[in-house]
Amino acid sequence: MGQIGRRGFVVTAAGVLAALATAGDAAAAPAAGRAGRRRHGPSREFRGMWLASVANRDWPSRPGLTAAEQCAELLAHLDAAVARRLNVVVFQVRPTADALWPSPYEPWSQYLTGVQGQHPGWDPLGTAVREAHRRGLELHAWFNPYRVANHTDPSRLVANHPARVHPDWVLPYGGKLYYNPGIPEVRSFVQRAMMDAVHRYDIDAVHFDDYFYPYPVAGQVFDDDASYARYGAGFPDKAAWRRDNIDRLVREMAERIKKAKKNVRFGISPFGVWRNAATDPLGSDTRAGVQTYDHLHADTRKWVKQGWIDYIAPQIYWNIGFAAADYAKLLPWWNSVVRGTGVHLYAGEALYKAGDPAQPAPWQDPAELSRHLTLARGYTDVRGHCFFSAKEVMTDPVGAMARVVADHYPTRVRPPG
Repeated sequence: MGQIGRRGFVVTAAGVLAALATAGDAAAAPAAGRAGRRRHGPSREFRGMWLASVANRDWPSRPGLTAAEQCAELLAHLDAAVARRLNVVVFQVRPTADALWPSPYEPWSQYLTGVQGQHPGWDPLGTAVREAHRRGLELHAWFNPYRVANHTDPSRLVANHPARVHPDWVLPYGGKLYYNPGIPEVRSFVQRAMMDAVHRYDIDAVHFDDYFYPYPVAGQVFDDDASYARYGAGFPDKAAWRRDNIDRLVREMAERIKKAKKNVRFGISPFGVWRNAATDPLGSDTRAGVQTYDHLHADTRKWVKQGWIDYIAPQIYWNIGFAAADYAKLLPWWNSVVRGTGVHLYAGEALYKAGDPAQPAPWQDPAELSRHLTLARGYTDVRGHCFFSAKEVMTDPVGAMARVVADHYPTRVRPPG
């Protein structure tokens, strides 16, 4: 979900929840001077937050906590979602070809105990599903399909890791290890590994993020020439073959999910720009340096048009008026993409940028995100928003999340059906 640095919890869970309770009460009435901007919201709306485990971004706050401490932190995040009147938690359960449940396919995540493969003493995903549902929250299980490790040394992986058992499946790139999406056995394996969670738990949705083929790194090559030579016959070039590999992943995963459990939805949260209009007349009025179709080989627009997914939550992580990728231009573009398809659109929101001094001036205004939701009210196919990420939902350093709640979330509502 972008290149975002870690920050530790800045307050204790108890202190946060006390503060959130107060903020929730305050949010029930408009802030002074803003009463005229309050609007009656929809009866059903997606109000989500991403809860990231990779590199201990959101949870657990650090590896090596006891099972009781990990559980307490997880429940505090769920309680924060309730206090903010959210209704969906997108919980990262497979950050680096590992698992936050007792998977027969992949090792326990190192982000739990600090040691890959070590049992944490409890079942985080099972607990998250149960406790989310107790609180009236949906639990969307978030998987990263192809990332193996945030380093390039296979010997650091547990001895029975599939990437060590099948070293021909793995490629180093940009300081990380990835499964090669061009190998059919890889695609089949990662689908089985992810489907294990679907079969075991009463999750509400399967969720993929923005990582398919890796983001481009200057001066480096993702060396899949051998697999292209073996499997790429009939394609005009490697890029078309790569896109077909990702299309197959998405289409086949959708089929597996519906065959297993018809009520489990499938959503994807891609990078916010499919293609720039200068590249493709069907693209958005943007000048982004990354285009998912060209650089990540992810034809996100096609997945919507083909109806392979149930929802799309593009990461529209820019402010209104940002020259290269204006939120106010991307939102209507995505609205037009989903129109008539039956695929739900939820806007991915960069809560983590609010108040960050490294971000452009609009992000220094706590009301920037609230303006996004106000704008979205004018587009009938925007069915909600998802905030990155849980740590900022909880700590809310400049009050941007509280402003969203005060302006747009007067009561709790159910997510879209």
